[in-house]
Amino acid sequence: MSYDTIIKNGRWFDGTGGASAIRNLGLRGGRVVAVTSEALDEDGCGEVVDASGQWVLPGMVDIHTHYDIEVLRGPALAESVRHGVTTVLLGSCSLSTVHVDATTAGDIFGRVEAIPRRHVIEAISEKKTWNTAREYVAALEELPLGPNIAAFIGHSDIRGAEMGLDRATRGDIRPTAAEMTSMEATLTEALDAGFVGMSAQQLRFDKLDGDLCRSRTLPSTYAKARERRRLNAILRRRRRVLQAGPDITSPRSIIAMTSSTLGIGRRRLKTSLLSAADLKANPFLVYLMGAISRVLNGLGGDFRWQHLPVPFEVYADGIDLVIFEEFGSGAAALHLSDQVERNALMRNEKYRREFRKQYDSKFGMRVWHRDFFDAEIVDCPDDTVIGKTFGQVGQDRGGVHPVDAFLDLVVEYGTKLRWRTTISNHRPEFLAKLGADPGVQLGFSDAGAHLRNMAFYNFGLRFLRRVHDAERAGCPFMTIEQAVHRLTGELGDWYDIDAGRLREGDRADIVIIDPAHLDESLDSYAECPVPQFDNLPRMVNRNDDTVTAVFIGGQRVFGDGEPTAALGNTKTGRFLRAGAK
Repeated sequence: MSYDTIIKNGRWFDGTGGASAIRNLGLRGGRVVAVTSEALDEDGCGEVVDASGQWVLPGMVDIHTHYDIEVLRGPALAESVRHGVTTVLLGSCSLSTVHVDATTAGDIFGRVEAIPRRHVIEAISEKKTWNTAREYVAALEELPLGPNIAAFIGHSDIRGAEMGLDRATRGDIRPTAAEMTSMEATLTEALDAGFVGMSAQQLRFDKLDGDLCRSRTLPSTYAKARERRRLNAILRRRRRVLQAGPDITSPRSIIAMTSSTLGIGRRRLKTSLLSAADLKANPFLVYLMGAISRVLNGLGGDFRWQHLPVPFEVYADGIDLVIFEEFGSGAAALHLSDQVERNALMRNEKYRREFRKQYDSKFGMRVWHRDFFDAEIVDCPDDTVIGKTFGQVGQDRGGVHPVDAFLDLVVEYGTKLRWRTTISNHRPEFLAKLGADPGVQLGFSDAGAHLRNMAFYNFGLRFLRRVHDAERAGCPFMTIEQAVHRLTGELGDWYDIDAGRLREGDRADIVIIDPAHLDESLDSYAECPVPQFDNLPRMVNRNDDTVTAVFIGGQRVFGDGEPTAALGNTKTGRFLRAGAK
């Protein structure tokens, strides 16, 4: 029997965590039809790939992206695909584009995810042909999808569309009985359409863009306990997932969201929360993550933390970075979209005094460490400051407070001032512990968002490198097979989607990796324009010697650092419906 493609002599991983072995794979009709140690007949085969010395594994699953806008105009999603990701989940953090209109989509995505609001509005206005979840799925399936797509329905999407953005973001207004019933019906319809669950958000520093409700928090944050319970009850009955982010400043929010998984007197709720991280700002918090998940799962829950398994390094142009939203003076600057007004505020001594006070405060839960001695300038018209921290610049200027050194440079150079810092996951020993913890899921790349701030498209490769390096150093914390399982089959199984396995009969979503190039090239960044957003320069990863080929649905879509003609022109991916394996 002839094959469309044969991949021979590679070290094959099936995504289950079982032993790897040198095998030959035969692909036909988008499926794996042969996995054998015997040579396959190459007569009539369209393509033969010699994977000697390389790893052949299932395509990786990215469980947390914000590709909801980009997929409409650039369905190839090549930045993820080129690094071996063949399935992405949309609709994270309570944000989706199923029900809201174009302007509301711009307001809820623009500032929170640092996707230019104008482009969000244009994309939805141009592409939206749907009014229901089923119609949304049908619209996606009409696109030449690169990777496979699965999706959450966003609570802010449902709430904002049903109540209107203004009413949905007022603390003194609750949905009427009719609105609540309609939101329940909307969620049910999305689950019927195959969505994996609902995403919600209680984090208070995610702020709205636009003029109508600017600087209010997301609609989901205004939902009271009764509303959340009624929506969660639907997820429980359907055995679908709640993805959520608690308000880290509120113990009540954290307890409510984590304990929602428990099934005491009711069916348990699959719950995935943001996020497990080794924060510089709270170095002891990492010790609690594993304990919380073990307790909850021991009591009958089904709970997972989401975790980015690489150092969380971020870049910023001026003050345009979401971490400033978590305290009052930073949010006040970002509230002002007019640059003249913003500069006037940042020059004001009263404002600076408040900024310094909040910067120096060491109390309370926070994400950013607020240490300008740990923030390096990487680009600036004044080249004398490049390579220095803002703290060092302040010292050079006669002992100026780091806040004043930062604000002086921002006022003078605006977005031409570029700097970086690492917020979390900076200690390798804790990255290893979190990566091996069964109460943690690997993901949280935020792909498709924060285009100028970070690039974690290759997080899976970087995790494999860590495991491979530890194994070669004689101090393994898991096997390569287990690492592959964590990035593939474990996620496909938990979210109940047809992804992450590479056995006979499985979809031929495959990545071939050269382990010799799991090296320092994975840590470098580059910039690549985004055609869908007026060629905005996006931070990306470029390590094209590491991934030698990617197949989706049996079609080669990447190889030798270049996309094939199929990617973005032929539909290789599909919408993956939960429960339809």
